Amino acid sequence: MSDDPTIEAPEVEDTEDAYSLGRKAVAQILFAVDRDDREELVALMEPLHPADIADLLEQINAFDRMRLIKLYDKEFDGDILSELDESIREEVIGLLSPEVLADAVRDLESDDVVDLLEDLEQGQQDAILDALEDSDRVAVQQSLTYPEYSAGRLMQREVVMAPEHWNVGEAIDYLRNSDYLPDQFYHIVLVDPRLRPVGNVTLGKLMGSRREVMLQSLVEDTFHVIPVAQYEGEVAYAFNQYHLISAPVVDENERLVGVITIDDAMAVLDEEHEEDVLRLAGVDSESSLSDRVRETTKRRFPWLLVNLITSILASLVIAQFENAIATIVALAVLMPIVASMGGNAGTQSLTVAVRALATKDLTGSNVWRVIRREVIVGLINGIAFAVIMGIVGYVWFGSLALGGVIAAAMVINLVVAGLAGTAIPIVLEKLGIDPALASGAFVTTVTDVVGFFAFLGLAVLVLL
Repeated sequence: MSDDPTIEAPEVEDTEDAYSLGRKAVAQILFAVDRDDREELVALMEPLHPADIADLLEQINAFDRMRLIKLYDKEFDGDILSELDESIREEVIGLLSPEVLADAVRDLESDDVVDLLEDLEQGQQDAILDALEDSDRVAVQQSLTYPEYSAGRLMQREVVMAPEHWNVGEAIDYLRNSDYLPDQFYHIVLVDPRLRPVGNVTLGKLMGSRREVMLQSLVEDTFHVIPVAQYEGEVAYAFNQYHLISAPVVDENERLVGVITIDDAMAVLDEEHEEDVLRLAGVDSESSLSDRVRETTKRRFPWLLVNLITSILASLVIAQFENAIATIVALAVLMPIVASMGGNAGTQSLTVAVRALATKDLTGSNVWRVIRREVIVGLINGIAFAVIMGIVGYVWFGSLALGGVIAAAMVINLVVAGLAGTAIPIVLEKLGIDPALASGAFVTTVTDVVGFFAFLGLAVLVLL
């Protein structure tokens, strides 16, 4: 673009004052890119948090993203890569020069480097590994040998530890004389002579105690050790359940190999919740706003196909009562109501059950109580809406029998919805199938089929 000084930056009213990356800021940044004004771009980007810059890169189109990164160049920070959505991370790394990429990753903690490498092609992995110091490279490569989605991939190798027989003064002197400490740490991990963790001491207790106080007397009551192969979802659950700030990670010999901090655990928990929400809607958990049309279509098509098949099953049930519908037109008017109410009730029970399974609140000890509760709730709601629809059916079509039929069908379908919405996710989890991903299609099929069959079947028995 031209550097004509008569060009003025666009005036954009920023109504997002609580958010540092408002529309006005985005417009000003893109205007600086259009003018090829690196100095202005750096000045605008400097106050932004890496997470905000990552959001900016995700929101703009690929052409503007390329121009911005090329212009921003050496100012690019490694923390931006950590915050980027996986769908565009590989693209952004490919736009960085080898020198900028090397500088960006050198300051990252080992767990962030591992997170970067996991989804990259071999060539880009090698470029990042080559940029690391020898000791850091070995640590990252070792972390990559652990199973995907395990604590070994999630942990950072930089650990602050101290022998269990030290006192406060020795620990403080050690920290002050250390050439390198992690950017963020919350505990000193006490270890025995075999490097097995035996307790955590918070920095607050350390700094608030006299030098002669033994570290063993300051250990926290809550101390949780995480096996290196443990699934990251279980790790996040432990942090949430036991209110952990950080936790040591041990290998198969119970020796300390790393530490997981609350920010990484909560990121996993957030990802788990996001996956559940997306999967309940039949959307791939890797979908994002940055995906291209082809990728989005490819990911959504299979579940739309499943929905089509289940809809055909429901239509086959309706086809069995073709003559009844032709004889009593009111049936065609009212039957979607029964199926819709059952589907909504089933989705309510399903959502509660899937969430309870994810948080481990729904277990073998309370499963029957929960199922019984959902069935009773379905029965009560079914009776309430049966009265309403019975009256509507009578007033609308002048038939008391028709009102009774739709009322009875409503009760049956809402009871079945409560049962299916709770039982189906439980059964799927027992079979090793993700309940968030598969339950929706099954529950909808059950409520549609039962709703249509109950309503039309009762209509044939009572009205014909």
